Amino acid sequence: MENRTELSEFILMGLTNLQGLEHFLFALFLLLYVASMLGNGAIVAMALMEPRLHTPMYFFLGNLSCLDICYSTVTMPKMLSGFLSGCQTISFTGCLAQLHFFHFLGSSEAVLLAVMAYDRYVAICNPLCYRLVMRQRSCLLLATASWVTGFLHALMHTVMTSQLQFCGPGCVPHFFCDIKPLLSLACGSTHLNLTLLNIVTGGIVVIPFILTLLSYLYIIFFLLLKVQSWESRRKAFSTCASHLTVVSLFYGGAILTYVPPSSGESPEWDMMIVLLYPVIYTLRNKEVQSALRKNLHRKLFPDRI
Repeated sequence: MENRTELSEFILMGLTNLQGLEHFLFALFLLLYVASMLGNGAIVAMALMEPRLHTPMYFFLGNLSCLDICYSTVTMPKMLSGFLSGCQTISFTGCLAQLHFFHFLGSSEAVLLAVMAYDRYVAICNPLCYRLVMRQRSCLLLATASWVTGFLHALMHTVMTSQLQFCGPGCVPHFFCDIKPLLSLACGSTHLNLTLLNIVTGGIVVIPFILTLLSYLYIIFFLLLKVQSWESRRKAFSTCASHLTVVSLFYGGAILTYVPPSSGESPEWDMMIVLLYPVIYTLRNKEVQSALRKNLHRKLFPDRI
């Protein structure tokens, strides 16, 4: 009988094998992480505090920023400590928790981006029905559905992965516990796990991407064929530009990683993309910029108000 040692912990191999870059990468990702926390926190605060931003679009944007804060926090602190200490260990329970929350938040974000595309579709193509369709209850249901879908999807993978037995040496070729790197360490058959990953996770990525793509194609044709004013077209495209940028970056990385055939190895810039979301939204959104300036001025110069 083959001698197998069951693992109680794993070794995360880190983001890169290149020697001498650890301190540079630590400073780079720490800067991006802090900027992301501040940027996303500012967006959430503005969406709550500024009455002008109490609209469906900014409600969903606030949800997206909450997801991004949690999403990057699942992996970034461990990755940053890995730059300073080299290879690091993580318990089996900690690894499953990291896997669960990464896929919970990532799947929720994939669905939420499609919801945000639908919101833009209704706002631009059916403006007279917008308040009726995107009323408060509808927005709450759509946001809740995004979070619940992500949670159930992640729970499926967590339960399936927890049933596997893992053999030594237990070196995870990644900077966090993701499904495909973990499955490569399993002793037994992982056919069912891979099938679920390809079909369910692939569907979670591809279906919202197709719906988002169709929404924006319809918006583009509607603007080109039905809207005659260049100013109206420019304003409509401006409201969609930052969301389109995020959609392209997020779905592009997810499809390359989880939709077969793929290696399961995320590009090193995937995490940087998530950290840049608040920069994309705040730099391209004049209402968010205006609200930030107004509140900063109120805090710094209260006597001038």
